[in-house]
Amino acid sequence: MGAKTILGIILVLAGAAGLVIGLLGIFGKNVTAQSPWMFAILGFIFFSAGIGLMKSTGAKQA
Repeated sequence: MGAKTILGIILVLAGAAGLVIGLLGIFGKNVTAQSPWMFAILGFIFFSAGIGLMKSTGAKQA
């Protein structure tokens, strides 16, 4: 695995975690003192950047 693939995986995982925390805060109980919209927006940005990076490197799915 190359550096781009590893960075893509990290971005996807960070984005998914941000989306989960953000959506839990928006639709349920806020688990942090920060705005849940911040987590949701940053999670979406990181997730889409990671997916785009994985597509551009041609990483194979398991």
